[in-house]
Amino acid sequence: MKKNLANIVTLSRIFLVFIVVGLLFSKDCPYSYILALILTAILMWFDGLDGFIARKLNISSKLGALLDIMGDRIVENVFWVAFCALGWINVAIPVIVLTRGIVTDSLRTLAFEKGYTAFGKTTMMQGKIAKFIVASNFCRFTYALCKAVAFFFLILGYFPVEYPNKELVIQIGTVCAVIATAFCVLRGVPVVIESKRFFE
Repeated sequence: MKKNLANIVTLSRIFLVFIVVGLLFSKDCPYSYILALILTAILMWFDGLDGFIARKLNISSKLGALLDIMGDRIVENVFWVAFCALGWINVAIPVIVLTRGIVTDSLRTLAFEKGYTAFGKTTMMQGKIAKFIVASNFCRFTYALCKAVAFFFLILGYFPVEYPNKELVIQIGTVCAVIATAFCVLRGVPVVIESKRFFE
C-alpha cells in the first residue's frame, strides 16, 4: 500500500475531475457548483501531493512519473474541453493544449524507450534553460498555479448566482486560462527541440 500511495493519489485526481465536470453541467444548482469548487481545490492540492509523497517516502518510479503526466493531461484536458463546451472559454485553448500534449507526449515516449523520464534525475532535458523551463520546480509550480487559478476562478465566475464583481472574477479566470495556455506551449518547445537527438 505504501509503495503505491503516490500513484493512488494521482489516479484519484482523474476520478475527481469527472465528478467535477458532471457537477458543472448541473447549471442551475448552486450546491453542485459549491461542491465542484471544493473538489477542484482538492484536485489541485493532489497535483503536488503525489510528488511530495513519492519523494518523502522515497518511492519515486518511472511508472509514477508516467502516471503523473497522464493525470495532468487528463485533468487539464477535461477541464478545458468542459469549459469550452459550457461556453466559458474560446475553442482555441483546448485545441492548443491538446495538440501540444499529443506532440510532447509522443516525443517523450521515444525518450522513455531510451531510459529517460520527463522530470527528475533521469530527465530527457539536457540544457540548463530547457531543464529550467520544463523540469524545474519553479516552472512546474507556476504552471500548475496558473491552471489552478484559471479553473477555480472560471467555476467561481460562472457560479449560477449573482454576486458583486462577478465579471471581474470571470476576467481573472479567462486571463489565467490564456497565461496557462501560453505557458503550456512555452514548456513544450524545449521538449520538441531536445528530442531531435532521439532521431539520430
